Amino acid sequence: MSPSPLHAALHAVADACAVTRVVQRELAAIKSMTKDDRSPVTVADFAAQAIIGLRLGSALGSFALVGEESAADLRQSGGSALAAAVAEAVRQVCPGVSTAEVLDAIDLGNHDASGEHYWTLDPVDGTKGFLRGGQYAVSLALIEHGEVTLGVLGCPNLGSDFARGFDAPDPVGSLFYATRGAGAWQLPANTPAGSAERVRVAHDRTIEQMRVCESVEAAHSRQDFTSQVVARLNARGTPARLDSQTKYAVVARGQADAYLRLPTSASYVEKIWDHAAGMIVAEEAGAVVTDIEGRRLDFACGATLSRNRGVVCAPPPFHAALLESIASLMP
Repeated sequence: MSPSPLHAALHAVADACAVTRVVQRELAAIKSMTKDDRSPVTVADFAAQAIIGLRLGSALGSFALVGEESAADLRQSGGSALAAAVAEAVRQVCPGVSTAEVLDAIDLGNHDASGEHYWTLDPVDGTKGFLRGGQYAVSLALIEHGEVTLGVLGCPNLGSDFARGFDAPDPVGSLFYATRGAGAWQLPANTPAGSAERVRVAHDRTIEQMRVCESVEAAHSRQDFTSQVVARLNARGTPARLDSQTKYAVVARGQADAYLRLPTSASYVEKIWDHAAGMIVAEEAGAVVTDIEGRRLDFACGATLSRNRGVVCAPPPFHAALLESIASLMP
């Protein structure tokens, strides 16, 4: 019997998490080999996308994938060192795979986000977090008829212990997953076939205790405006500072209460791979996820969320209060 899409996605993301962890541990060696300080995250990006392509292809046969990366640069003469580093990383979980096979697997992500069924992938969401040794995510989701129906969010440095700081990488990490109507679940990143624990948003805090997720990188959202939105609600919870779609997971399991991604400019448009997996995990855990004007995120516009502005993710009472505060403060 062929594996289900969820089974295939869980195992693919678990393998991608394992490889990105190896690359993160070997930052110095990769920088030395490629002579580029940013090359480790590039190696991790390409390697994770190749692994997802290889694993989905093996499990599902034919599939369509919208990924962030293309192997075009790696195929050029100047990309040989980087291509070799990517292939070596992939061999950590796919022994014997050739460099050519790795490059072909990366290019399986070149789908144009058209049609009724396709996957979308952010192989390493949270570049700065990855390079800093902090939080990042491997994000894979299935979109059918313009709706996200399945999501797997690999958080290689986020463990189950809420007391562990976000800047203290967990030795195992976590997988979060959800299918539409079946709840959200968490399990260790190294046991994708293990017993999962259901996760739910918090229901025991008041608006004054609300804890909001913020990006470590200020450029990713309008942190000044976020502070105004929170202050207007008299919310005094300590902000949760971390990178990537891991913020959706932190809200989904009740460790924080809200994730705001406020537009940094009128022209900025969010990408589907930056939100698809995180959104369905948070929604299935009981959160409401909309844009800043209260509209559901629209995944029927190709590779971007062009009909939306920003993102607000929170349990229902907090979500309504945040939308009202944002509306009152918007120019």
